[in-house]
Amino acid sequence: MENRSIGFWAFGILLLVSLIGSSEASIHDYKNEKFIAQANARFFHGGSEGLYASKFQDLNTSDLSLKGKSFIRFDDVTFVRTIESASKQNPMQSTAGLVEAILLEVKDRVRIGGSFLKSNAICCTPDLADTGSCTLGEVIIKRDSSDDVWPRQIKTFFRGNKTEVTMSPETVVINKTGMYYLYFVICDPGLDGTVIRGRTVWKNPDGYLPGKVAPLMKFFGFMSLAYLLLGLVWFLRFVKFWKDIIQLHYHITLVIALGMCEMAVRYFEYANFDSTGMRPMDITLWAVTFSSVKKTLSRLLLLVVSMGFGVVKPTLGGITSRVLLLGVIYFVATEALELVEHLGNINDFSGKTVIYLVIPVALLDACFILWIFSSLARTLEKLQIKRNMAKLELYRNFTNALAISVLLSIAWIGFELYFNASDPLSEFWRMAWIIPAFWNLLSYGLLAVICILWAPSNNPTRYSYLAETGDEVEEEGISLTSGGIKVTGDIERNELLYGLADEVEEDKRE
Repeated sequence: MENRSIGFWAFGILLLVSLIGSSEASIHDYKNEKFIAQANARFFHGGSEGLYASKFQDLNTSDLSLKGKSFIRFDDVTFVRTIESASKQNPMQSTAGLVEAILLEVKDRVRIGGSFLKSNAICCTPDLADTGSCTLGEVIIKRDSSDDVWPRQIKTFFRGNKTEVTMSPETVVINKTGMYYLYFVICDPGLDGTVIRGRTVWKNPDGYLPGKVAPLMKFFGFMSLAYLLLGLVWFLRFVKFWKDIIQLHYHITLVIALGMCEMAVRYFEYANFDSTGMRPMDITLWAVTFSSVKKTLSRLLLLVVSMGFGVVKPTLGGITSRVLLLGVIYFVATEALELVEHLGNINDFSGKTVIYLVIPVALLDACFILWIFSSLARTLEKLQIKRNMAKLELYRNFTNALAISVLLSIAWIGFELYFNASDPLSEFWRMAWIIPAFWNLLSYGLLAVICILWAPSNNPTRYSYLAETGDEVEEEGISLTSGGIKVTGDIERNELLYGLADEVEEDKRE
């Protein structure tokens, strides 16, 4: 029983290792990539993607009949062995070294390797060949009488003492929805040092977008319209009450505009990707930059609102430089992570590289959250001391909305970790798009709440800072005690009392 499971785990390790550095591109380029040793085989991961079943179920692969079909096409895939390996072969040999392309659906991974033969081998050994269970020198595949076509096995032989061989052009039509993996496997130890170059093209029935991200194109189109609607409503309020606009309103307008641009550019990026099979570099750079700028400004907006900017205080004072520094650092970290995630091709970046970029962003997000809630606590305390009930209610609603968003974020992070841990081989790839979609929806929802709470109106005292109300008196040294009010500094007692009386009158008007 132990030997039987070793073969399964050996091939499972191949699947897990192949996830490192995999790309979302539907055209996978191979640039003199090396084969990796695993068990008694050498393999190279040629790609993995979720593919939907073809709309027309037949095996005709002529170019004129591929419309509406899912397929994987091998384009100029060439294997190059070492000169030393080639020199050992007889120039008259018709077959002198085998490389196999193994294409399988992930649920059929148990049919690859010798686990069903109680062996830990991936390639057929002399002992197993003697029993007639497999062919010596080839990958062990357990054939099913109900489906003797899959996993697909495409063989390419070197000729004589030539160092290169190119696969015959081949297109494999996909007639069943699933997550498909492609491996190039060498069982001959004499081919150590062989490299691969060329490319494979993976296509879904409606376009080149990988199945796990295909729904995001429609989602970004929907979000573009949602931001457009929010922007239109905000603009109408902005124009109607333009005389009562405060500086905070301009910041909110900028975040809405950036969100609208980001979603639109994302949509066109995916549309171009869907039609060409590759991420367009220029559009992707714009999308990544818009996303990073919007994320940074959104967090800065939450921070300055929490500090009471434009409501409790007219400026941020001496902490402006620290706020801007945190924003710049966050933008750089986010931009680096986004570039790696969206522009990295297959095997360009290792899993550790991505982790090293995720950790700084996570730490900076934690800094933002701590700073936002500590600032909110001070702002609420200040408003409570001043008994400015209208603004206090405003900030309580904002605090509640922010707390709900944080709780939802924590819950969703837990779900995301569970989802990734329970699905290491992307078997639930059709649900993967909802993870990035949720974060966009949460960001949009929080922005909409801010727009509602701080909507322009003909009653600016509801949220704006007014110098004559004595908002800054507390900054000069007011403290409330059981015996009354103690005033420090150069402020006269009667001026303070008049200021507080004005605030009470302001609250009544609100």
